[in-house]
Amino acid sequence: MMRLASLLPSVSSRHAALVAFALLAGGCERRPDRGPVVVSAIAAPEDAPAADEAPLATLPWRTVPTSFPARLLLDATAQGLVRFDAAGQIEPGLAERWTVLDGGGSYIFRLREAYWADGARVTAEQVVRLLRRRMASVTDSPLRPFLTAIDEIVVMTPQVIEIRLARPRPDLLKLFAQPELTLIRPAPARGSGPFRILAGNLATPLLRPAFDPGQADPDDQRAVEPEEDVRLIGESAARAVLRFSRGRSDLVTGGRFTDWPLVALVDLPRTAARLDPAAGLFGLAIARPEGFLADPANRRALSEAIDRSAVTGTVLPGWEPADRILPEALDSGAPPQVPDWSLLTLAERRAAARQRVQAWRQPIRLSVALAAGPGATLLHAALAASLAQIGIGLDRVAADAPADLRLIDAVAPYDSARWYLATACVACGEGARQALEAARLAPTLAERAQRIAEADAAMSADGGFIPIARPLRWSLVARRLSAWQPNARAWHPLNRLRPDAI
Repeated sequence: MMRLASLLPSVSSRHAALVAFALLAGGCERRPDRGPVVVSAIAAPEDAPAADEAPLATLPWRTVPTSFPARLLLDATAQGLVRFDAAGQIEPGLAERWTVLDGGGSYIFRLREAYWADGARVTAEQVVRLLRRRMASVTDSPLRPFLTAIDEIVVMTPQVIEIRLARPRPDLLKLFAQPELTLIRPAPARGSGPFRILAGNLATPLLRPAFDPGQADPDDQRAVEPEEDVRLIGESAARAVLRFSRGRSDLVTGGRFTDWPLVALVDLPRTAARLDPAAGLFGLAIARPEGFLADPANRRALSEAIDRSAVTGTVLPGWEPADRILPEALDSGAPPQVPDWSLLTLAERRAAARQRVQAWRQPIRLSVALAAGPGATLLHAALAASLAQIGIGLDRVAADAPADLRLIDAVAPYDSARWYLATACVACGEGARQALEAARLAPTLAERAQRIAEADAAMSADGGFIPIARPLRWSLVARRLSAWQPNARAWHPLNRLRPDAI
């Protein structure tokens, strides 16, 4: 209980009481393999500030949702041209097959037989019109900068559409699979499945498989077994962990480092907690390159002073640290940039960084913006301990407050080095920004690879991002969900949880 008290000040008193109750209530009850699959999707505090259970089905359908529960619901009830399967790979959505031409300069999709919620047939004209509308609606989405190469979307035949690009992008299919690019027909605002929302369940919608004419035995879909339904609940991590520990849910999904310590506070089956090998960024972006941080050399000194193994190990022992922006070359024309201090010992790195701090000749205190949660409390403590070794104080502020440093914790939507570099460039210097823009506008794949490599070098020299690790994403999975698979996208479609799912 003393450990519980040390971790819970950063969560609400109501949530603290819930987790404390779980500890006192005893062991985890095994979830029987009957009835609907119950899924808790973790909502960040800012997504549901006034309620533990977000009214998922009443969110605006004409705008692009940002909360994790809303994105999961959208993916379950609407489809884009393609989707993610259980392994995070591309599978058919509204398109049954596709062809990539001209090295990624053109994508041709052949549509399958599909129907809207009211039974009307999905047509190519509708798909083109809705996809254009979707492209326009992602203005404020993190995906927007990576869709600018799309030039036009046209109907070729009643079953075939083409997406033409101004610059070749052979890696866009994973972007097309994102929930933000699912297609929804307005009035009433619903998609084409794979689930339908049953009426009267707005706060915690009950989802039922939609009729799919492409399945081998359509008659088998007439009678839906209770186990085929999914109950989706958007709630805080504390409530989700408690619900699972009491055997009242089958899946907790969307877990991040902020709430990972809560998992250790309840009694769970040995195989319940699962980690995704998530690809993406986890590190500190320089948000205000002023004062001490105005000098790129000082920014790099900050990076070399951090004991990454200690920082990640404080949250989760075995969480592998990272010291570079790119995990591998991807579509860059060169291997990832490695910091010049990587071969030095931690003591040598800190000695060099301490000299730069002492040369500043005035006290240095920096602020870091972090989300709420016990994991963030542990992260701040470990970062502050590292920077204190070189004479820098580190204060924590709210995630949306002005700060010198801002945590970037994002899963890569697709496998492009430019996504990593552009996402890391929050307030990077003019040279790095120009290099990134040159990579975006490169007319050929060969030139693009070269420009991305140059942007990686520019970002490394700029020191505007401090890599720490790759994103930590976790789930709690009941035994009945044997089709659940860890994957690099950390995305688990609701129709791919059971082996007999749609």
